[in-house]
Amino acid sequence: MSSKRVYYFGDGNAEGDGSMKNLLGGKGANLAEMTSLGIPVPPGFTITTEQCTEYQKTHQLSAELKSEVAEALAKVEGVMGKKFADAADPLLFSVRSGARVSMPGMMDTVLNLGLNDDTVQGLAAKSGNERFAFDSYRRLVQMYGDVVMGVDGEHFEHAIDDIKKDRGVKLDTELGVDDLKELIATFKGIIKEQKGLDFPFDPMEQLWGGIEAVFKSWNVERAIEYRRINHIPGDWGTAVNCQTMVFGNMGDSSATGVAFTRDPSSGENYFYGEFLVNAQGEDVVAGVRTPQQLNNHGRDALPAGNSAKDLPTLEEIMPQSYATLCEIREGLEKHYKNMQDIEFTIQEGRLWMLQTRHGKRTGVAAIRVAAEMEAEGLVTSDEALLLVEPAHLDQLLHDQIDTGAKLDILGTGLPASPGAAQGEIVFSAEDAVAQVEAGKQVVLVRRETSPEDIAGMNVAQGILTSRGGMTSHAAVVARGMGKPCVAGAGELTVDSAKGVMSIGGKEFKAGDMLTINGTDGSIIDGAPKLVPPQMDDPNLAKVMGWADATRRLKVRTNADSPHDSRQAREFGAQGIGLCRTEHMFFGEERIMKMREMIVAENEEQRRAALAKLQPMQQEDFEGIFRAMEGLPVTIRLLDPPLHEFLPHEKADVQALATEMGVAVEALQRKIESLHEENPMLGHRGCRLSLTYPEICEMQVSAIIGAACVCQ
Repeated sequence: MSSKRVYYFGDGNAEGDGSMKNLLGGKGANLAEMTSLGIPVPPGFTITTEQCTEYQKTHQLSAELKSEVAEALAKVEGVMGKKFADAADPLLFSVRSGARVSMPGMMDTVLNLGLNDDTVQGLAAKSGNERFAFDSYRRLVQMYGDVVMGVDGEHFEHAIDDIKKDRGVKLDTELGVDDLKELIATFKGIIKEQKGLDFPFDPMEQLWGGIEAVFKSWNVERAIEYRRINHIPGDWGTAVNCQTMVFGNMGDSSATGVAFTRDPSSGENYFYGEFLVNAQGEDVVAGVRTPQQLNNHGRDALPAGNSAKDLPTLEEIMPQSYATLCEIREGLEKHYKNMQDIEFTIQEGRLWMLQTRHGKRTGVAAIRVAAEMEAEGLVTSDEALLLVEPAHLDQLLHDQIDTGAKLDILGTGLPASPGAAQGEIVFSAEDAVAQVEAGKQVVLVRRETSPEDIAGMNVAQGILTSRGGMTSHAAVVARGMGKPCVAGAGELTVDSAKGVMSIGGKEFKAGDMLTINGTDGSIIDGAPKLVPPQMDDPNLAKVMGWADATRRLKVRTNADSPHDSRQAREFGAQGIGLCRTEHMFFGEERIMKMREMIVAENEEQRRAALAKLQPMQQEDFEGIFRAMEGLPVTIRLLDPPLHEFLPHEKADVQALATEMGVAVEALQRKIESLHEENPMLGHRGCRLSLTYPEICEMQVSAIIGAACVCQ
């Protein structure tokens, strides 16, 4: 553990730098880096992630930490020329989290720390703006009561709604000074009523309360879940950034905003962002007011009917601040060699930077940003490659939901096979085939799928199941088909007999429209706009060309059909690493012949059934070999236990018996005799070939025959 617990930054000097994200968190490291670059950053200090880890063990703030915070606080006071919570001219602080990787919205923030009944008067007198001072105090009591003291935020929101209704106004900004004073008293009463405690008057008690709240928020449920989803270790901890308050709520010459140095959705190279006049940072993301666009380009790009189309841009109303922000934007991209996500505040015409970090982006945007940054000379081709993550490429291979679409998410399951799919709900494979033949698109909804459903899975746009996991039949087959699939949706109840499903408090019947997102596992009501994959993007070709020139690893594909093999070659595969022959038998026509072979009573009957399968096998291999054009193909002969090809439901067994002309009882006995408790160690693979060498002979003959034809 580092002996230093607190790192100061301010006035062009910083004790940390951008390389110290593990210790200072991403936000703290970048605040230090921006300070050293001469960018206007409000002074402050960062408490290390190690102190968070220590707090999770002891649930106490050490005397050594408190001593170092006092030293850093004194440095900030010296730079700012004012004292923390001085009654005549108070210095105020914000407290924010900052893990080593971005976890947006998962942990806590408290603003305006240091205000009380005395210091608010000093802030009002010094600023000459009484409304601003009491608005800041109101925000502190509300946020502190919620975040630090644990009062349900709805109590405060209801109080605001009540006073706005009583005063006949719609916006918080329309409330006067007396209204804000009344709200502050109401909020304090809510805290006392809900928690039996008073809002703390002592500014240092407020500061330490905020610091502890951030440490505690590392292990709140939403943060834990976010870490699980994004594979972030729980022992990393978060840093705490204590920073001098700058105010975007001091009137019409002040503002606050969030921006990206490029469009995070498309990757277009224009300054993309939103801001609010006379507001604090939380207002932009809270949606309490309609945010305005940074520039005219962004406003012009808004869809018709968007209320921000009628609002002025930052470029128009604060041109000098906007020009300075553009200069900083350019400098940050040159320094970090990546698209940035920034937060800023303008206090009475003076611009302050509160954060920068690498901006999250879509797959399409990632490719464009990488290609254009290289063309602009900001990065080398090797550096550009590192701007594209594997998940970005995966997005490009499947239909995606338009990022601008409004979604009614009903629930989630396992993201078993990526991509977006939508269509009318069907509950059986037969209905899926019938509806598609009638010209409709469908989503197949089942408790779980089996080989019986293969025809319906083949024609469906996507598959949704309430049971099963990432390696279930639905998941494996859907991935092989390139079909979006959400599996194991525990909130989903499926009653195929009645033709209904329930999820998210709603009931759906066959024919209702549904959308699934196999990329994140979400299940969505209706049919939001889908965006098809763009594989002909010249930027993608450029990026993949760099990858081919740099890589040393050869990539082969998993493919077991001519279609999959051709597609893999288009994506640059250099052969087939695994061709699973059992998947060739799941087609509707082939499954019956496979079952005929399985239930055969002797070798003669098995060979007769295999003779029907051999031409189909050889035809598949011929298509695969032609697609691979001489590249290596690794083939796995029949591997799974035979019972996996047979039906298990009573109605399906009866139908198979009728088609094969055998007694239902005899077929049922055969199925039961083949069942295994532990099929992974059972009668499969090479053991199957030893018992029934005729299966191996047929497959090898088909392979050799196809190779001879394709020479």
